[in-house]
Amino acid sequence: MAAESGSTVEGSWERPTVFYNKKVKYLIYGLILLFFAYSFWNLRISPSRFVRGIGAGVELVTSMLPPAYTPSQRELLIQGIVESIVMTIVATTMGIIVSVPVAVMASNNLSPKPVYYVGRSIVAVTRSLHELIVAIIMVKAVGFGPLAGVLALAFKTIGFFAKLLAEEIEDIDRGQMEAITAVGGTPVQTYLYGVLPQVMPRIIGLSIYRLDINLRHSTVVGIVGAGGIGITLLNSFDKYDYQFSMAIIAVIVAIVMVGEGVSALARRRIQ
Repeated sequence: MAAESGSTVEGSWERPTVFYNKKVKYLIYGLILLFFAYSFWNLRISPSRFVRGIGAGVELVTSMLPPAYTPSQRELLIQGIVESIVMTIVATTMGIIVSVPVAVMASNNLSPKPVYYVGRSIVAVTRSLHELIVAIIMVKAVGFGPLAGVLALAFKTIGFFAKLLAEEIEDIDRGQMEAITAVGGTPVQTYLYGVLPQVMPRIIGLSIYRLDINLRHSTVVGIVGAGGIGITLLNSFDKYDYQFSMAIIAVIVAIVMVGEGVSALARRRIQ
């Protein structure tokens, strides 16, 4: 009787491993350790510099406590937070509207090969750049302000949303589509009644998830001038007003935590 996979003798068991040879395994482990050792050495961090860094960090945190702001700063804080929230909602909505047809194009079970490759190329391009890089490009294109942030977040939403939705579409049951086609349904009717009902829960879940992500990113893109609370935070650091900086950070953390809780509750409701 042949021994089962992962065992050498019938009745015994060994932990499965990707290495076919112990020498190869230890060689790879050694190379990984050497890589980390070289990376740490290449940082050129001396013990004295490390100790000075700890002292500087403690001094910075001490100067940021307690969080405080003046009445005029409170107005800036509220304005920046509201702007970030509005940017999040608009950018997520725009990104989802564009992502749905891109996801259909990037699904190999619905689109011909030329269209499929175009869809996958769009997904790859929109996923290849970081939010801050896209925000810098948008600031150069349309100028400073929330419009650049909305365009940057919408651009990144396409890569995230279209990729995951395309994978969901590729796993749908084609029987429902074939039934609609068999009774004379048009391609549009096939998509609306054969595909959309199967992926709608996933669309809702991804929309909430991306809204949560964009809320966090909207507080960052402002650092490069793309609107939101980020630019207020950067200005406070530039003025060495660390207590106001801490107040902004605390509000950002609170909003993200509330958004995380709401999105988790909404995802549970639709599952």
